[in-house]
This record gives sequence, structure tokens and C-alpha cells, in this order.
Amino acid sequence: MMRIILNAFSFLRDTLRLQGIEPIEAPMEITPPCDVHTLIATLGLKPEEVEAVFINRVVMPKETLLKDNDRVALLPPGTPGSYRLMLGIKDA
Repeated sequence: MMRIILNAFSFLRDTLRLQGIEPIEAPMEITPPCDVHTLIATLGLKPEEVEAVFINRVVMPKETLLKDNDRVALLPPGTPGSYRLMLGIKDA
């Protein structure tokens, strides 16, 4: 097992809370190998509900394999244009 710290933003927080998953600074145990696509599915989220993923505070592709002690933040669609650029989200 690996341990990650999960954070989610906006409506993703409500969605995860409805499933009994704490969405803020939540330690989680996951089974390796696990990429972000797998994590999203494991959390019961739809792929289109997560636009960007930050791993250790850097925007990363959803194909990225997670490592022990990674900090993972999930960002839904709808972030305004100027913030998208500042955050490093590609298609602003």
C-alpha cells in the first residue's frame, strides 16, 4: 500500500463528502501501481469531473503514476481563464 494526501476543490468536495471521503488534507491508502485516472475512478468520480491534477503542487497529466507520500489535488472544470494561466492549466 501507498499513502497519499488528497485535496479536492469546488463541487468535488461535496461529491466526495457524500461518499464519506474527506476532501481536504485527507490521508488515503492506495494500491500501487496507481495513476491519476485510476484514483479518479476509485473515488467514484467521472473523468470529465476532473480537469486538472496537481501532484506535489505541479500540474501533471492524468497518466502520471502516483508515489508514496504524494500530495494530490483535484480541480474541476470551470476555473476562470486568468487563474488557469497562473495555475499552469494548459488550455486556457
